[in-house]
Amino acid sequence: MPTEKPADSQAADRIRWRDEEEGHGRRRSRSRPGLSRANSTDSLAIRSIHGRATVDPAVTLPIQYRTVSFQIEESKGKERAELERASEVAAKDLSDLQWHTITAAQVTERLVTSGRDGLSETQAKRRLEEYGKNAPSPPKTNRILTIIGYFFKGFGGVLLVGSILVFVSWKPLGNPPQLANLALAIVLLAVFFIQAAFTMFQDWSTSRVMSSIKDMLPEQCNVTRDGQLVHIQAEDLVPGDLVTVKAGNKLPADLRFIEVSSDLKLDRSVLTGESRPIAGTVDHTDVNYLETQNIGLQGTHCIIGSAVGLVVATGDRTVFGRIATLTNEPKTQMTTLEREVLYFVGFICAIMFTMIIAVVIIWAAWLRRDHPDFINVPSLIVSCVSVAVAFIPEGLPIAITAGLTITANLMRKNKVLCKSLKTVETLGSVSVICSDKTGTLTQGKMAVTDCSVGSKNLTMEQLRETMRAGNVNEKSDPSKTFGQLAALGALCNGAEMDASQTEVPVEQRNVFGDATDTAVLKFSEAVAQGNIAYFRSCWQRVFELAFNSKNKFMIRCFTISRPEALDRTLPADDASQFENKDLLLTIKGAPDVLIERCSYYLAPTGEVLELTLEAKATFEHIKNMYSSQGKRCILLARKLVKSGRIEDTADYEPSVMEESKGGLVLVGFVAIVDPLRPEIREVVSTLRGASIRIAMVTGDFALTALAIAREAGIITCLHVDGVSRLERSAATEFASSSDDTEDEKMVAGKRGALVISGPELTTLTDHQWTILTEYDEVVFARTTPEQKLRIVREYQKQNVVAMTGDGVNDAPSLKAADVGISMGSGSDIAMEAADMVLLDSFSSVVVAVQYGRVVFDNLKKVIAYLLPAGSFSEFWPVMTSVVFGLPQILSSFLMIIICCFTDCAAATVLSYEKPEADVLLRRPRNVKKDRLVNWQLIFQAYGIIGVLETLASFAMSYWYLERQGIAFKDLWFSFGQLPPNVTQEYYNQKLNEASSIYFVTLVVMQWFNLMATRTRRLSIFQHPPLFNKATQNWYLFPAIVFALVMAVIWLYPPSLQPIIQTAGVPVEHWFLPFTFGLFIILLDEGRRFWVRRWPDGIVGKMAW
Repeated sequence: MPTEKPADSQAADRIRWRDEEEGHGRRRSRSRPGLSRANSTDSLAIRSIHGRATVDPAVTLPIQYRTVSFQIEESKGKERAELERASEVAAKDLSDLQWHTITAAQVTERLVTSGRDGLSETQAKRRLEEYGKNAPSPPKTNRILTIIGYFFKGFGGVLLVGSILVFVSWKPLGNPPQLANLALAIVLLAVFFIQAAFTMFQDWSTSRVMSSIKDMLPEQCNVTRDGQLVHIQAEDLVPGDLVTVKAGNKLPADLRFIEVSSDLKLDRSVLTGESRPIAGTVDHTDVNYLETQNIGLQGTHCIIGSAVGLVVATGDRTVFGRIATLTNEPKTQMTTLEREVLYFVGFICAIMFTMIIAVVIIWAAWLRRDHPDFINVPSLIVSCVSVAVAFIPEGLPIAITAGLTITANLMRKNKVLCKSLKTVETLGSVSVICSDKTGTLTQGKMAVTDCSVGSKNLTMEQLRETMRAGNVNEKSDPSKTFGQLAALGALCNGAEMDASQTEVPVEQRNVFGDATDTAVLKFSEAVAQGNIAYFRSCWQRVFELAFNSKNKFMIRCFTISRPEALDRTLPADDASQFENKDLLLTIKGAPDVLIERCSYYLAPTGEVLELTLEAKATFEHIKNMYSSQGKRCILLARKLVKSGRIEDTADYEPSVMEESKGGLVLVGFVAIVDPLRPEIREVVSTLRGASIRIAMVTGDFALTALAIAREAGIITCLHVDGVSRLERSAATEFASSSDDTEDEKMVAGKRGALVISGPELTTLTDHQWTILTEYDEVVFARTTPEQKLRIVREYQKQNVVAMTGDGVNDAPSLKAADVGISMGSGSDIAMEAADMVLLDSFSSVVVAVQYGRVVFDNLKKVIAYLLPAGSFSEFWPVMTSVVFGLPQILSSFLMIIICCFTDCAAATVLSYEKPEADVLLRRPRNVKKDRLVNWQLIFQAYGIIGVLETLASFAMSYWYLERQGIAFKDLWFSFGQLPPNVTQEYYNQKLNEASSIYFVTLVVMQWFNLMATRTRRLSIFQHPPLFNKATQNWYLFPAIVFALVMAVIWLYPPSLQPIIQTAGVPVEHWFLPFTFGLFIILLDEGRRFWVRRWPDGIVGKMAW
């Protein structure tokens, strides 16, 4: 049994350890003098060896990074109030915790762990068994309200009220009670419960799909165990684990920081609703556990910097877990399509109530007085319920939810994960995709292809040959200067080689770090031929400012620990002047930023020369040469800093920045290529064919961005406009470039192509932004996170915008876009901000857009299928009975069977319809104009198919009665009077048979309507239901069989016939409707042909 470890405090969350664990922990526990070498990210880490400064984020945080909490304050108001209330309650429970007030050494002692090596695997396993998974318990739900919701979602309330009214019409109003009314009431009640059960099943199915989507995005974290950095699932964390977090990571548990970088910033908005990032520290800044800055709370994000922390709480014991148990489960917002459907249903209900009122008025003002025996009060109630049943498509809400869930599941199988059903429907309207470049359009596998020292440029093959042929004893040998470039690339680098792969070729080794650092480190390793690890150990890192998108460079300062490394790093003259306490300032970053800070440059001969204007022009040419080839150009420079010029304090950053402003020695350049994903050109071409514009948004130089955009097919024009064209357009309307050929104008559209840089965006007026967003081909270069956000919002004024990205800097724009799309390999914060995650590749965007359009198409098909029989054809038997005195030729009971049984299954399987061949050849849906249910669809469902089915069903029923001796003229305005020479029993029997024929005619014709409704524009031969994998839908035929079985079950059992007033149907009336059904298919085939041939004609404009 565990024994309690004595401690100084009475912490409420005191952890008990086994005796053997205590001994193990003490032997390993020791403080770490500074950060071990770890991954720097392309996204803003600044690291310090000291890292105890408390920094005001409002002062030090660049303005663009304040947008990382998404700049959507207006959406935080309600959440913030609820979170604050929950936090107050949680704070009382946390008031006794002292993890933040004790020292780092005391924390490691109490947790029986090591601040260097972490836990052992044995310890971790025991603690996982004791404390369970690092996951919060499922939120509590009000089961009673949930169950009530299952019953009354959709049209449950109408069914229940209708059932009660019909029960009342049976007894006590029925005189004598009619068994048919009792049967109808029971069926309505049964359908009420069946719909509730189906809604319950659908809710369970939807939650399972969405849960499986979340399971495909497991949270992972970097943990040190047994002294080795390992990658594990976040749910396997235990108290005492040593966790490393960096920019872009979501904190997997509550952490007590023991080491932080000077610029560590945390976004706690998920817990506090406060969008302003806070700094992270080692020492506590507040006695309040929730306010102190040396505790990292689970669920929050590291947006800048890096840190190492010990896990002090997991699962429900974290602040996030405690608050989650106190706050209500977030309400699921109604999706756009659900709102449109409710609008449509509201319209239908308005007509329904109008018709019911009309029936009641006709009965009260006329029939009750002139024909009192025709419709009594029970019959009136049944007639009103029949009107309600006829008008309301009961299966519609179920079919819509099922359709969205089915589509989300299909997308999941295609490695496209949608976090909400709303995302599925929005995808169909996307008209602009703003795409990040690195890791999205490109493979994210950067490699150095060229390098230069002075004016000498070498490819990697040439460099290897130069290094092999070099003479280390020759002072002016180029191999020495290029070796210094490689050494500088190794020092000013945050990446680490996998130490276990020393025998693996450099190009194939695993590297822990961002893509740029990885490429430069592999370059240095290849040049040094495997000596880089030893070389780096010869220098002791003292200060570090990691790369961020504002500065566009990273800095590392070193002192020498093994003087033999000086010759490999510096020219002989500089090496001889370097003293033990001097600092070597190394800097790596964007040439346009750093070249102005350089005063000297390293010549290929090893001399350090003054950087003249002529030399600058040479370097500018080298940079442009690399950029025009689509390569990313990185400048590496250094500076010798005498001892004492940079104070060894926590607040060292200003001094380092000041030293880097001038006097740098430009050592050389490296050119990095990030190959395009092989599928990109085809993807861009497909999206362009779908009338979706793609704008590339990148931090690269304009020349580099343009070259890559041309290679990807994003830019197709020979002539490309710049900001000057927009400036000339400020006063006059822009005209197409006269320099383009007619072919180019057809390809690029009326606005052509444009390349513009981030600094230029800040000068644009609203009018110029409007012109910019009308260009068909746009490349945004050198952009910041704030500018990306502005780009998305400007496009949103006239478009539905999707944003793709995978970095921390992309998070604000991902959140702001109508659809945020992250790559599965992206940062935690990017995936958190995104609505959709692509697990496979960027080509999945095509699948996502395709299914986004398909879900809208399929829901229109569902409605077009349900309305003819389930609404229109059921309404007219009631109205002709009330107005013209005819018998109600379709019983209310069979109306229910059509709506809730024979049609519902077929409507649901329409959601499985595959995309039509032209789905990616159409323009995106205009959300303001293209409604789910428009007048064209109503005309198709009511004016064409509905009229045909109603007339055919009436004709079959009355023709049958005519053949049985009951003439139509004797029924017209009969108001319940028996035809001549016909007994009541015979009359009722024949009416039951005629009602059953009406029912069968509708059921059979709906089979053909189902086939006709499968396509909106393509022929059934172009989109066959069988034998074509791209178009087949095998579920159609079980649905038809199900409808047939339902019809047989309700019509033929002799024991049911007298109760529900049905009868067996003569065999010819099963086959005659086939002719009418074929006519529907032929008529709709003609309509679709006309639409394809003359899309702008009258029929084309009436197409649904």
